[in-house]
Amino acid sequence: MNEYVPRNLGLDLVRVTESAAIQAGRWMGLGDRVKPDRAATDAMLAVLNELDMDGHIVIGEEAKSGIHSPLDTGNRVGNGHGPAMDVTVDPIDGTRLLMEGRPGAISVVAVAPRGSMWSPSPAVYMHKIVVDRDVGEALVPECMDAPPAWTLALIARVKQKEVRDLVVFVLDRPRHADLIDEIRMAGARVALHSEGDIAGAILAAMPDSGVDVLMGVGGVAEGVTAACAVRALKGAMLGRIAPQSEMERERCREAGLDPEAVLTCNELITNDDIFFAATGVTDGPLLDGVRYHRGRAETHSLILRGMTGTRREIRSEHLL
Repeated sequence: MNEYVPRNLGLDLVRVTESAAIQAGRWMGLGDRVKPDRAATDAMLAVLNELDMDGHIVIGEEAKSGIHSPLDTGNRVGNGHGPAMDVTVDPIDGTRLLMEGRPGAISVVAVAPRGSMWSPSPAVYMHKIVVDRDVGEALVPECMDAPPAWTLALIARVKQKEVRDLVVFVLDRPRHADLIDEIRMAGARVALHSEGDIAGAILAAMPDSGVDVLMGVGGVAEGVTAACAVRALKGAMLGRIAPQSEMERERCREAGLDPEAVLTCNELITNDDIFFAATGVTDGPLLDGVRYHRGRAETHSLILRGMTGTRREIRSEHLL
């Protein structure tokens, strides 16, 4: 059995994302992809290794970038003197947003007791649907195969809204052309984003955020990270791996992953003792970006604790 997870771990984790965001934010709009990621990774690792936990990275940097780093899957983090934890990290979710000076880049970390997080390797992409706690019980696995119009009608009925009042978060990708057309034909409004489906999932799971549902195919690594936040918010999520080629599909089958299986949020992350932290790098719909002043920086962060359902927003000033 895992050791007791300290109540203040979420407040410790926000120091991790704040540190990464401060380092990353200096590179906003400079067009460099490698240097900000390296700076954020080094900053995140340094603070993670100060924490009282025996952390095992389940979703690491190479799952998203293909470039090996100290935060790769399988590596250990923490000082080894605390509870055994699964860890998922993303020093910059939205690296392209950062390098182009666009809104929505965030820094993210989540932890849960060892063995809680679903390990997706070698799957790369996942079809996702995310809703908030009001709709959660109505979101059933059959929604994954239902026409978008049917699912949107269900969500509208539960929320006591018209379908035309729903906002659907969708990544702006060619693969979503048909999905976008179907959502619009159903009468719902589409919020297209070039990146950032972790933030999109949080917005969809957060009541009164202005986003009612996330739909579409995104990274499976981001999907597991998002599931931590969604479960902590008491929302609901469905996920199914979405191989983009026959070779990828075969690799998934060889690894024992069923391409037809629909996973719920409680299967993607099986424990309520979740701590999730995110800090804005650039201004976005979820969090404000880092502000730099003479000798100091200001950050805007979100902390979630699954066991209590507590959601905190923190604005901090850091002396540089």
